[in-house]
Amino acid sequence: MSCLFCRIVTAEVPAHVVMADDHFVAFLDNRPVFKGHVLLVPREHVPTLTDLPSDLHAGFLAAQQRLCRAVVKAVGAQGTFVAMNNTVSQSVPHLHCHVVPRTKGDGLRGFFWPRTTYADTQEAASYAATIAASLE
Repeated sequence: MSCLFCRIVTAEVPAHVVMADDHFVAFLDNRPVFKGHVLLVPREHVPTLTDLPSDLHAGFLAAQQRLCRAVVKAVGAQGTFVAMNNTVSQSVPHLHCHVVPRTKGDGLRGFFWPRTTYADTQEAASYAATIAASLE
């Protein structure tokens, strides 16, 4: 299995998971735009949004909504930026939705995404645990 996200879903590759159910897994982006940036992926290998089976549409959107609320609550953001690339600019060819915490004046402009890092695995784990605890 060469897909990085498939390997994260099966726990072959470690990640800071904030949510997992029968169909989807959400985990911290390892190169976040802002700390608390989460990626939501289907467990099934699905390359792009156009390939997502119709019976997963509602669940995918519901998971995005839950993550948006949790990220705002967990990191004290004012809102979120939700985005997906399909093929072009898609760094991993497995459908993933970015849920990025936003605060007015945070400096994010347009589609240029500056990246940051967590100080260490403990900081990342703390963010993941706080977001997971904020899920409704």
